[in-house]
Amino acid sequence: MSASRAVEIAVQDLDGVRAALAEGADRIELCVGLGLGGLTPSIGLVESAVDAAREAGVEGFVHVLIRPRGGDFVYGEDELATALRDVHRVVAAGVDGVVIGALTPEGEIDLSATEDLVAASQDADVTFHRAFDVISDREKALDQLADLGVLRILTSGGAAKCSEGVESLAYLVSQSDDRIEIMAGGGIEIADIPVLMGAGVDAIHLSACRPVSGGVAGPGGGTATYDQTDPELVRAAVTAKYEFDQ
Repeated sequence: MSASRAVEIAVQDLDGVRAALAEGADRIELCVGLGLGGLTPSIGLVESAVDAAREAGVEGFVHVLIRPRGGDFVYGEDELATALRDVHRVVAAGVDGVVIGALTPEGEIDLSATEDLVAASQDADVTFHRAFDVISDREKALDQLADLGVLRILTSGGAAKCSEGVESLAYLVSQSDDRIEIMAGGGIEIADIPVLMGAGVDAIHLSACRPVSGGVAGPGGGTATYDQTDPELVRAAVTAKYEFDQ
């Protein structure tokens, strides 16, 4: 669906934003708490990321995860109200897209919540995240998301990692029929990128991070190890995309 395939990097801090910009990533998914599957970042981090992209003259770069808590994707009324507030705030801050996902207790798309979140996004792009992968009828879900105006789906094809879901991803690309983008994400290694591109996906999504040791930590203060975006991995992912396109 997209004019050219993209590399999207999941980043958790401003250093990650800058690394993705410097190494030629097409866009970022800005979040925190990747160990929990990703959560909504602070508005301060969102504004800093938007400023960094503008200073670099890069458009369409900042996409923000809207996820009010870890755990499942079935949200109560207050949680959805919080998510809507977050969408309004990040859109007002100038982001290029939001990343959402809400399901019913039966494991289907929460159509009402998704419609509200899409409407709140205004002109920003909307990606439906890997909540899609726990849906049993993904064909039906794809059609529903396309009809709701969602731009792209982040998915592993329902597999534990993308390398195990290549056939499903290729099928989703075929089913999408240029109505909605399919972005492969989930356990991607650099060597997987040509195979996934060959399946026809519109984009590749990876964290491109490595664990680093920080300062003093102790009870109540977390651990001294945390994930940091690795510029070399970002560069390798971008290079793999360009080499495939050539």
